Amino acid sequence: MTLVKLRVLVLAAAAIAAGAAGAPAADKIRVVTTTTDLKALTEAVGGNLVEVDALARGNQNPHDLEVRPSLMMKVRRADLLVMNGLELDQWAEVVVQGANNSKVTPGAPGRVDASQGISVLEVPTARVDRSMGDVHPVGNPHYTIDPGLAPTITANILEGLARLAPASRPAFEQNRREFVARLDQQMPAWTAALEPFRGAKVVQYHPIFVYFFTRFGLVKAGSIEDRPGIPPTPDHLVRLIAEMKQTGAKLVVVEPWNDVKLADRVAQEAGAKVRVLAPSVGALKEADTYIGMIDYNVRTLAAALR
Repeated sequence: MTLVKLRVLVLAAAAIAAGAAGAPAADKIRVVTTTTDLKALTEAVGGNLVEVDALARGNQNPHDLEVRPSLMMKVRRADLLVMNGLELDQWAEVVVQGANNSKVTPGAPGRVDASQGISVLEVPTARVDRSMGDVHPVGNPHYTIDPGLAPTITANILEGLARLAPASRPAFEQNRREFVARLDQQMPAWTAALEPFRGAKVVQYHPIFVYFFTRFGLVKAGSIEDRPGIPPTPDHLVRLIAEMKQTGAKLVVVEPWNDVKLADRVAQEAGAKVRVLAPSVGALKEADTYIGMIDYNVRTLAAALR
């Protein structure tokens, strides 16, 4: 453990001890999720039987969350912890250590890995090392952006909730059925909106929208970053602009925390547009629900690709 992590754990101890003893019991299942996407999906399944909080805000890059005592306090009181998995939220393990809550440690009944059963994309076929940037050895972890995977994610969440409250399983199942039905109702319109652009090449800043693109038939055509999480060099940008011109890529998509001005310069050189998409629930004001996030991204892409 690094000295920074150790210092955070020590600083958290007094705050946790002070707050834990007097914490009131709650009738609802207290759930903590690592991301806002998982918070929204947990609320959809749990309904009024759960109280859900997320560790990361929607406008925060989930790769680089700073571990703070306030996060440990949230996890200290949790009955269930829902994690993204696929190494996106490894920082949460430091939070769990500091929280000292045996309910949500790895292997405990109160731990859910929402990625179980997901067909993972971009799994490296060669050995991964730090020189490759933030490449995830087990594959791309940004699966929650694909609405077609929400049924699997919510099924994992349902099982976690039902372990803690088996008598409430019928309610959780009904909530999930209703939510999946709402997604199924929206999916034909989303698919139809992007169908005319199937095969269109789109440049990303960071490889976060791969699952979304795959769902709707768009093609990743390079990244602004030199390597995932690594700022681009001038040579990389020159090559990227040349490739965009050659392949006809006319759109660059970015996340709210990216260097939008840099993306604008690249797009101008290549004769393309830049659009900010919502990588998570709450990342933009137009994406304050899960279905709202998907709808915003579909509408934004369709308008930009016309």
